[in-house]
Formats: sequence, C-alpha cells, structure tokens
Amino acid sequence: MIDNVIKGIVYFITLVLIQVLVLNNIHFLRLATPFLYLYFIVKLPVGTSSVNTTFLSFLIGMIIDLFSNTPGMHAAACTFAGFSRQAMIKLYMGKDLAEGLSPSFRTFGYGGFFRYAVTFVILHHATLFLIESLTLFDPLFLVIRIVASVVVTTLLLCIVESFNIESQKSGE
Repeated sequence: MIDNVIKGIVYFITLVLIQVLVLNNIHFLRLATPFLYLYFIVKLPVGTSSVNTTFLSFLIGMIIDLFSNTPGMHAAACTFAGFSRQAMIKLYMGKDLAEGLSPSFRTFGYGGFFRYAVTFVILHHATLFLIESLTLFDPLFLVIRIVASVVVTTLLLCIVESFNIESQKSGE
C-alpha cells in the first residue's frame, strides 16, 4: 500500500516536471503537443474510486495549468477524462478485473491497453482543444490538431509503458 502511494507520488512529480520543463515547449509543426502527464491518470490502479480518480485528475491538471499559464483548461480536460476512465476500463476489459491492478501491456494485453489509452487521450485532447479554441471557426485545423496530438501523445505513452519495468514484472 505504502509502496503504491510512494510510486504514485514519484510518478506525479516526475511527469509534471517533464511536462512543464520539456514537453510544453515542443509543438510539432505547430500542430501536435505531447502530453505525457496523462500517463499518471492512465496508470492509476483499477478499483481506485471515481472520486479519488477525478480528484487526482483535477489536481494534476490544475498543477499543469499553474505552470503553463492556461487557466483551468488542463484541469477541466483531465477531470472529464478521469471521470470517464472507469467506464472505459469496464468497456474494454470487462467487470472481472482484480482490485489494485495497474493498467499495462501485461495486464490488459497490448491491444486492450492501446485501445484504453487511445480512447482516454482522445477524450482528453478533444476536451482540451475545444476549450482552448472556444469556437468552431476553423474545424479542419481543430481536428488536425486533435488527431496529431493524439497520435504523438499515444505513441509517447506506449513508449514509456514499454520501458516501464514495474509493468513488465511477473509479480505485479
């Protein structure tokens, strides 16, 4: 239990620092921005209460907002995605998952984890970019930005997951 809390705090701090110091400054062709901090929410253990998931999602989004000068946009997008997370897990993995199981390639399978991550990232990015634009003035550019950022973020999440030694252990 304590190990999971410490691991969660380390994930939280590390991902926020990487996002704020490095990834917020990367914009591929002014279209795609990777949002690695979503890995924290994606990796929350199965069975985490909806209230805790929503609160932690809001918290990480608010901290990213504070450092990125984006008033509430990440907090709103993370809160919505975090609120929808449990339904996505039940949709893709069914209801018979063990409590405390952390989503990974090993526990969900490659296809299951990929579908879960892509759906989560699409919900987050669509919400974030719709809030950011506050208009449908140029819907094609908006869709291109969402798709490009979803591809880059999902690719980054899967790369980090493939190197995550904790998820590869057989004793998880």
